[in-house]
Amino acid sequence: MIKEPTGKTDQKQRNFNLAMAALVSQVGCLTLIIILAALFGGLYLDNRFGSRPWFTLGLLIGSIPVSLGVMLYVSRAAIRKIKTQAAAQEEQEVGSQK
Repeated sequence: MIKEPTGKTDQKQRNFNLAMAALVSQVGCLTLIIILAALFGGLYLDNRFGSRPWFTLGLLIGSIPVSLGVMLYVSRAAIRKIKTQAAAQEEQEVGSQK
């Protein structure tokens, strides 16, 4: 049975956990898309030019820094958004307590 969050701290922790899960899944999906695009693009170019493994290997190796850059960009954007929302929520709570 799933326990429903009761307090404000439980709700904050739940929201934080959901945000982190969304971030991890988004980064994972983007990495998979980049790697698959590099693989199929390399296979297509190798087939087209008859240079069997070279384009595939080159694009797969080149996809590593691209994936890391996308991962860093998406993570920073998500963390910035989470911090902004947390600050706004804290201000709202402080204002409602007055």
